[in-house]
Amino acid sequence: MESAAPALFSLRDASKRFSNGTLALEGMSLDCGEHEFISFLGPSGCGKSTALRLIAGLTDLSSGQLDWHGAADRTAGNRDLGFVFQEPTLMPWARVFDNVWLPLKLIGVKRAEADPVVRQALEMVGLSRFAEVYPRELSGGMKMRVSIARALVTRPRLLLLDEPFAALDEMTRIKLNNDLLAIWREHRFSVVFVTHSVYESVYLSSRIVVMAPRPGRVIEEIRIDEPYPRGEAFRTSTRYNTHCTAVSQALQGGLHGVDIDH
Repeated sequence: MESAAPALFSLRDASKRFSNGTLALEGMSLDCGEHEFISFLGPSGCGKSTALRLIAGLTDLSSGQLDWHGAADRTAGNRDLGFVFQEPTLMPWARVFDNVWLPLKLIGVKRAEADPVVRQALEMVGLSRFAEVYPRELSGGMKMRVSIARALVTRPRLLLLDEPFAALDEMTRIKLNNDLLAIWREHRFSVVFVTHSVYESVYLSSRIVVMAPRPGRVIEEIRIDEPYPRGEAFRTSTRYNTHCTAVSQALQGGLHGVDIDH
């Protein structure tokens, strides 16, 4: 599956079998280009999160190959890669500033040196006024914004997001979709985004990788050739509905005859 843009990384025939024998992912190949927005779409158990963790270096390949272009190594500890988990995973005892500072602190950047970078990251997600509050004082959407700021504070080339908005209400989710697209367009990093929502994947993505379970595998790749910025006009358009229908049909086709409850 090749990208039109110069490749940032390439995944070739990647498989992951866990120690209990479960084959979580089988034969996945993917090129991710510079400034692409790719979504992994599929039901639970289709290997979306496993693929994301393989790219991040949080778990090892059982077979296949992951190549980073223009660098010898990219791992979750590398500043060129940011990861946003399903839960914000914030330190409850630390203020927002210190939560966002953490990735820089871990690589030895002092607080004073980090200050302008942290504040810029908070400004990017609309939380400039909340640097000194604790996570318990924030809404769910604001906590996720802090998590995104923390992932962006190292100014990564690649941002990985594992269903970050799944637990949020629809209004908050739409707002964060729009904000994420605005940040992505301005700062021009690449995104790999995991979701189980057809509508979210079509709205956000330049390319959707549709996956099916048992074992986790890619069944189709669909390009969304629509201009950015995207807004309410696109979300309510016939074109959007057509894309959603095509993606939904691809997803349902891959699930034909698969029992996803067991």
